[in-house]
Amino acid sequence: MPYTREDVRAAVERAGDDHWEALIAHHEDAYPASAPTPGDVARREGERLDALGLGGPTFELVESRVRRVGREVELTHVLRNTATGERITTEPYRDYAANDGGG
Repeated sequence: MPYTREDVRAAVERAGDDHWEALIAHHEDAYPASAPTPGDVARREGERLDALGLGGPTFELVESRVRRVGREVELTHVLRNTATGERITTEPYRDYAANDGGG
């Protein structure tokens, strides 16, 4: 089953308040530029993880860490292989700069 925006948001919240607050600040601090909303980022990250083959019954999204880097946010996800219990961490990903618009 593909990851939804709600799945990624819950994973960010599991990482801790600082991570969700970083995602909110990324959007709000960009004003008047148009940074993607936290919901836009969560939706697009779910789509990206699915496209990488990290969704479905094989992997469980444990937590998603968010870090601000200049005008961007960097996301790193921790997943658990449901068959082996092994945890993997994705490479940091940045593609949500201010002026991105959340497309």
